Amino acid sequence: MSQASPRRLPRGRHALSRSEVERVHRDRLCAAMAAAMTEKGYVGTSVEDVLKRAKVSRQSFYGLFSSKLDCFMAAFDKAIEVLRRRLEGAAEGGGDPAERFERAFTAYLEALASEPGYARLFLVEVYAAGPEAVQRRSEIQHDLAAGLAEMMGATGEPARFACQVVVSAVGAMVTPAVAAGDMAALRALGPPVVEHVRLLLRSGALNS
Repeated sequence: MSQASPRRLPRGRHALSRSEVERVHRDRLCAAMAAAMTEKGYVGTSVEDVLKRAKVSRQSFYGLFSSKLDCFMAAFDKAIEVLRRRLEGAAEGGGDPAERFERAFTAYLEALASEPGYARLFLVEVYAAGPEAVQRRSEIQHDLAAGLAEMMGATGEPARFACQVVVSAVGAMVTPAVAAGDMAALRALGPPVVEHVRLLLRSGALNS
């Protein structure tokens, strides 16, 4: 979830391949979808709103996406792709499970705070987009819980379930701050959540 705006195509004739042009358009449309929903929400955002922000033609839009929902799902997957890369990078390296969790959770909060549009798309507007989007969100929650279990060394069913609870609780806690656009409140969740996970680790709830 980079803060940099997606690149625009050069004016006039250029040597870019069709696949490169489509990639640029897709990136711009996904970013525009996230930005438009920050102001209007999923329901209030139209394809026209996205086109105006992306500066991409309607023909190009429908050459890539079948509908507003299709574009939303592409933007959702784009956010997840970069979020996963941030988390994987932060969790790598030395340290005990608590230290690795702290690095990963801090990276997660910073990723959300640095891209409020994608954060809102991922945590808030996904529920307005309908069953397909909610199901995708549920799959991501499951993947995050599995990643946490691996990080904690959780092998038993109770510990793996506890990891699911932690991921669900974190989602519930960060969503109001993202919905309100309060990134200071979002970042402030870091220390208490990390400390609680340390307590759970000491009790054996997350790594048995």
